[in-house]
Amino acid sequence: MRRPLDLRHVVSPGLRDLIELANTHDFNRVTEQVRDLRGCTSPVNLHGWTITTDSATKEVVRSYRSEDEPSGRLLTTCGNRRASRCPACSRVYAADTYHLIKAGLSGGKNVAETVRDHPRAFVTLTAPSFGPVHNRKTDSTGKTRPCGCGSHHIEDDPALGTPLDPTTYDYTGAVLWNAHAGQLWGRFTTYLRRALAEYLGMTQKALNSALRVSFAKVAEYQKRGLVHFHAVIRFDGPDGHTTPPPPWATFDALQVAVGLAVKRARLTVESDAIGERVIKWGDRFKIDQISALSDGELTDAKVAGYVAKYATKNAEGAGTVDRTLMCRPCQGRGYVRGPDGFRDLCDDCEGTGQAEPIKALPVQRHVRQMIRTAWDLGNLPEFADLKLWKWAHMLGFRGHFSSKSRAYSTTLGALRDVRRAWRLAQAEAARARAGLTTTDETTLVTASSWTYLASGYRPGEELLAAQVRHDITHAQDLKSEGDPWL
Repeated sequence: MRRPLDLRHVVSPGLRDLIELANTHDFNRVTEQVRDLRGCTSPVNLHGWTITTDSATKEVVRSYRSEDEPSGRLLTTCGNRRASRCPACSRVYAADTYHLIKAGLSGGKNVAETVRDHPRAFVTLTAPSFGPVHNRKTDSTGKTRPCGCGSHHIEDDPALGTPLDPTTYDYTGAVLWNAHAGQLWGRFTTYLRRALAEYLGMTQKALNSALRVSFAKVAEYQKRGLVHFHAVIRFDGPDGHTTPPPPWATFDALQVAVGLAVKRARLTVESDAIGERVIKWGDRFKIDQISALSDGELTDAKVAGYVAKYATKNAEGAGTVDRTLMCRPCQGRGYVRGPDGFRDLCDDCEGTGQAEPIKALPVQRHVRQMIRTAWDLGNLPEFADLKLWKWAHMLGFRGHFSSKSRAYSTTLGALRDVRRAWRLAQAEAARARAGLTTTDETTLVTASSWTYLASGYRPGEELLAAQVRHDITHAQDLKSEGDPWL
C-alpha cells in the first residue's frame, strides 16, 4: 500500500500554515478577522478581555475574550498614518484628515455652515536657499529652460534638488532649518496676529477680542530634502466659527499680514561649534484665496484633498529611508551602562550608535550627507535637546506632519468616536432584529484588560491579507476606470 504524498516539506511556510488553518473548524472566523483589518500590513496582536455591563440592571450586555478566537489573540489595525508603512491604515487616516480639513472650510461635524463666507486662504511657506540646486525652469510659455548646470532635466530626474556644488552647500544650515521648522511655524502664527493688528491700526488685545484666527497645516518634503508647509488660515468672529468676523477682517488684510509675518518670524540658534545661525522662511511664499462658492480654482474639496494627500507621506519623497537609524539598545550613544555603572561598548552597533551604517544606506549622496550632518550635529551638547540622532532619517525634521488649532474643526479622535458609535448602533440594530432587548447606552459601563503580544500576521494569515489587499486594489482600479457595477 502506497503512503500518501506529504507536501508539507515542499510548500512555503505561508501556504503550509494556510492549509493547516483551512483544516480547522474555525477557518471562517480566521478569514473574517483578517478581512476586518482591510489589508493592514502589520496588525497589533493583543490578549485580554472586555465586558460591557448595564449599570441599571447589572446585565452583561457585551463580552469578548481573545481566548475565544481560533488563534487565541485579537488582531487590530496598526493605525500607522504613513503610506510607506501601511497603505491600508494610511487611507483611513487620509480620509479622516480630509473630513477634518473640509469641515473647517465648508462646515460639518460641529462646525457651522457659515464658515464658507469667512475669509479663508491656502498658504504655502518654503525654506530659504542653502545653495543652488538642480531644477527645472520654465518660462511664461511653459517651455523648459536649462538648469544652472546647463542641462534640461526631465521631470523624474534623480538629480533634481541635489546641489550644483556639494562642497559649498550649507548642509548644517539645511538640517538646522528642518529641526526648527515646527518652532518657526509656531512663531509665524504669533507674528501673524501682531502683523494683522499693526495693519489694521489696533492693539493686539482689541484684535483678539474681536477676531479669532484658526489654522490647519501639513508638512511636505521638497526634493532638496527641506520641508515646507501648506496651511489653511481662516478668520472667525470672537466666539469662533459660529460668529462672522468683523467687516474689516478681509482676505486682503490676511494677505498683507501673512507677508509681514513671513519676513519677521525668525529664530536665532547659537553654537560654539558652528557660530550663530538665523532660522527664517524663504523669500518664496504663496497665498491663494479659497473660493466661497466652491466654483473657483481652489475649492474646499481640492484643498482638503491636497492636505490629506500629504498628511500620509513621510520623508520618502526626499529619497530618504522611513526608519530610524538610532540603535535602540544604546539610544544612539554607542555605549550602555553595565552592572558596575561603567560604560560598556554597545554590542548591537559596535559603538557607532547606528542601527545600520549610514554609508550603507541605499540613498543618494545628497540625502546621505544630510543624514550624516544631522548625526554629527546630534553629538554637540548644545543640540542635545533636538535629539537629531533620532530624527537623522527625517533629515532633521522632528515636528508634526499635520496639526491644527483647537477651534479650526473637529478632531481625529472625534471622527473615530463617530465610527465607534456607528458600529455600536449597528450591533444594537442587530439585537433588535434578533428579538433581543436593546440597551440604553448612557447606563453602560465597560471594563477591559489587554496585553500587547506582538505585531504582524502568522504566515497563513499573511496570505489571506495579501488577497484582501489585492481585492481592494482591484476594486479601486475598476472604480477609477468607471466600471458601471461599482
